[in-house]
Amino acid sequence: MTFRRSWQFFFIVALLVLAGVIGVLIGVIPEPWSQDRATVEVSDEDEQKTVVDVVVADTPSERYTGLSDYDSLEDGEGMLFVHATEDERTYVMRDMDFDIDIIFIGADGEITTIHHARAPEPGEDGEDLRYTGQAKWVLEVPRGYANETGISEGDDISIKYH
Repeated sequence: MTFRRSWQFFFIVALLVLAGVIGVLIGVIPEPWSQDRATVEVSDEDEQKTVVDVVVADTPSERYTGLSDYDSLEDGEGMLFVHATEDERTYVMRDMDFDIDIIFIGADGEITTIHHARAPEPGEDGEDLRYTGQAKWVLEVPRGYANETGISEGDDISIKYH
């Protein structure tokens, strides 16, 4: 009788663990090890250009929502989208209320592409406003911030999670 109860207990625990893992994989449950905030430093060979305080979007649901729940960003603020691997990524301006710079960053930490994206106009949902680049990370900052701080393709980034 005790063996049977032990087996039932083990089975229930295994099911709960499996449900948790599936929940994390599909983005319903946030990853317990994920970091919510980070600092992104952008520099070229000679000097630091800027430091951006970012909210980290590292789950499928966070990446899907992105900045659409925000009214605006201040200079020096942004969102960092984290992907497991480098690939060609396409970002859309779904439900955005403000213009942004979208900065694509390769697995080597080098900026590959910068787009200056406009917010959807009245009657647009933003799905047709598509911006593509090769990236493992994508940094979104207020539109014009890349130009103001001298951020350009080929610059390097470093990320410090906190």
